[in-house]
Amino acid sequence: MRRNTTKRIFAMFLSKVAVFMIFIVLMAACGENATSEDISDEMQRLTKEVVTDRFGIPRGEYRVVEGKVGAKDYFSTVLHSFGVPHNQVHNLVSKSQGLFDANTFKTGHSYYVYLPAEGEDPDYFVYQKDNITAVVFDLRDTLAVSLVNKQVDVEQKYVEVTIASSLWNDIQDAGASPLLAIKLSEIYAWSVDFFGLQKGDSFKVLYNEHSCEGEPTDIGEVWYSTFTGGGKSIECIYFEEEGTSNRYWNAEGESMRKSFLKSPLKYFSRISSGFTYARRHPITRVVRPHTGVDYAAPTGTPVLTIGDGVVIEKGYKGGGGNTVKIRHNSVYTTAYLHLSRYASGLKVGSRVSQGQVIGYVGSTGMSTGPHLDFRVWRNGSPINPLKMESPPAEPIKEAHKEKFEASRDSLRYLASNFILRKYYYDYVLDLL
Repeated sequence: MRRNTTKRIFAMFLSKVAVFMIFIVLMAACGENATSEDISDEMQRLTKEVVTDRFGIPRGEYRVVEGKVGAKDYFSTVLHSFGVPHNQVHNLVSKSQGLFDANTFKTGHSYYVYLPAEGEDPDYFVYQKDNITAVVFDLRDTLAVSLVNKQVDVEQKYVEVTIASSLWNDIQDAGASPLLAIKLSEIYAWSVDFFGLQKGDSFKVLYNEHSCEGEPTDIGEVWYSTFTGGGKSIECIYFEEEGTSNRYWNAEGESMRKSFLKSPLKYFSRISSGFTYARRHPITRVVRPHTGVDYAAPTGTPVLTIGDGVVIEKGYKGGGGNTVKIRHNSVYTTAYLHLSRYASGLKVGSRVSQGQVIGYVGSTGMSTGPHLDFRVWRNGSPINPLKMESPPAEPIKEAHKEKFEASRDSLRYLASNFILRKYYYDYVLDLL
């Protein structure tokens, strides 16, 4: 490997001078009473801040080449293109176990190659794994791999959303991240049909938003929320009960989880045809029963089983196309029709869990377009899936009931304070 040794040594000398100058400034700033530990801690912080970049790599020593992973790029081919030999790539992959999987090198993600000012062989390769995490590969003699995370800020927020078009759009119009729509659809999946939301339905939500460099990255705890619609109001309270993974409960301490999901699709779409005993078929034009609900959705949308069960049928069923049928217990059976394909490994006899992907939306069989025909039988007779009631999971244990109620009342009070503050600010702004 060729290196301009003199310039590298000079650059390192300048870095050390910078560190020394920071030390002098700290001595003057901290005064006589500062301990050596105080100075050392502050010095390490400022040194890293001044002398290294966002990935912890020394500033000023390198020219940085930025690129994006192409559709035909692999981790190995990109490194080879910058002169990194095969044996080094192999060693890096070995050292990356638990931190980075070379098979997840994704198209469109950014990478950065650090080349010495006058050199040809890279010292560092940085892969931006996601919005927060980067993988830093030290290509120098020792070879090392590390993760660098950006700072994530957590802010408590409150939002009120009234449905006008869709939850996804209306949440954004209310100034919140669309990530909150996904979170709410997961929390209320057992009690609210998100495909059947009506104009005027509303959500009030007190929650934690995670952000990085000002951009929302995730929704944390939804502390308190209320859904109002269809003549009912459903409160949801965050409460950690020892011995269970459940975190969301209604106001009475019943789990928000139930035996069956409200919908077999996670993402928002629309109902194109309902449950009826007199529907004119769109292809044959014959009036006959349609004992299911059609969800219009793009081809390839994941289809979820609404509850635990066993696959009792899987195959092409004439007009129903590719179909999966699941027995949940001695009472309930469900079927999922017109699938484009099945989930990998799914077969008759497979045990499935609530929310598991069993197939993907398609238009097989007698169908005019991509959709899911979802059907439910109770004791062998078809029922309207939209009117099916599902028993809740285990409620709060009696030993934890008092603590839950205290937590519920506190969260209600906190949410009401956000509401009052919002209306106060709106009132003041109107006066101005």
